[in-house]
Amino acid sequence: MLEQSVAPVARRTRPWQLAAGFGLRHCPSMTRLSFFCLCLIGLCPALLAGASAANVLMFPALSGKQDAAVLTVYSSLDEALAKPMIAGFQAANPDVAVAYEDMLTGEIYDRIVHETDAGKKTADFAFSSAMDLQVKLANDGYAQASDLPMSGRWPQWANWRNTVYALTFEPAVFVYHKPSFKNEAPPASRAEFIEFLQKHGDSVHGRIGTYDIERSGVGFLFMSRDQEQFGDIWSVVRAMGAAGVKLYSTSGAILERVADGRFLLGYNIVGSYAADWASRDPNVGIVLPKDYTVVMSRIGLVPQAAANADLGKRYLEFFMSKEGQTIMARELQIPAVSPEVAGNNTATTMREMLGGQLKPVPVSLGLMVYLDQVKRARLISKWNEELRHQ
Repeated sequence: MLEQSVAPVARRTRPWQLAAGFGLRHCPSMTRLSFFCLCLIGLCPALLAGASAANVLMFPALSGKQDAAVLTVYSSLDEALAKPMIAGFQAANPDVAVAYEDMLTGEIYDRIVHETDAGKKTADFAFSSAMDLQVKLANDGYAQASDLPMSGRWPQWANWRNTVYALTFEPAVFVYHKPSFKNEAPPASRAEFIEFLQKHGDSVHGRIGTYDIERSGVGFLFMSRDQEQFGDIWSVVRAMGAAGVKLYSTSGAILERVADGRFLLGYNIVGSYAADWASRDPNVGIVLPKDYTVVMSRIGLVPQAAANADLGKRYLEFFMSKEGQTIMARELQIPAVSPEVAGNNTATTMREMLGGQLKPVPVSLGLMVYLDQVKRARLISKWNEELRHQ
């Protein structure tokens, strides 16, 4: 039997937001992907935006200039994590003030579309984990090209027409309860995952967790990529269904249960969340699946109707610079994508260690496929059918 458990959502959500937009929120303690590198070297096995105003956090120009130009940022990154990046930018641009608006990924999309359509000015820079909605903004003419010094050197998969840029590199992982695996290794591939569930039968029933793809945008993203990468993915879904998998809308709900032993395994969990939890709890282990590891990204762009497009491009350039990406990896603890940055929490190091195992989600029009509600409903229907197939 299958149990569906939906964790409470801390902030307001809307039905369509969960249906479209591969977004996730990020809290101050949420990532330490340097932990991945330790694992790898063997040290551990509103329907409209106007419906509610976003909080605006002002960062005055460091120069003290009263009439300083203002960079307006719409972002799904919590303020506490945004501050180091803003501080780095302002250190290099002391005459620029920053107005930072922290909002949900769907609200970012809504605000830009509705402000632009109304003939108004909008944000100068948008940073969001909703990869599909960011690409849709660009494809529908709501974003402008940003030809920057790093554009030509940026990974091809992470740059769509010099308009939409992937700025982070975040793997999907298996998580496991370490004390339960003292006598055997945890599954390290999807085939091993199936074998483990079938071998242990009743002893694992009800002790597996994954995202509810109807309610978790990132869970839906990972499942859609699974379908492309693994020809027999439905055998994994059937095996989880037979094992009484429990479904959640948040990573924390799954990780909490893995940590205390209620769950043995979690499937396709956002690695940055898992790494943070594992760094604080020795009972949580992480596996980057060796058959393939899907990698998601947070996306930056400059809106077409930006009030100060030059400032937006300057901020994007800072995000892409060696300094900005280093702040991302070391201070925000979110893995950097730039090929010029190495060390812990970087795509460079992960690729050196894992090579072709890593499968980044390309920034392309392909991300928009499941914004088609018919196609989305078809995948969800197949998912539910296979989960219940005994």
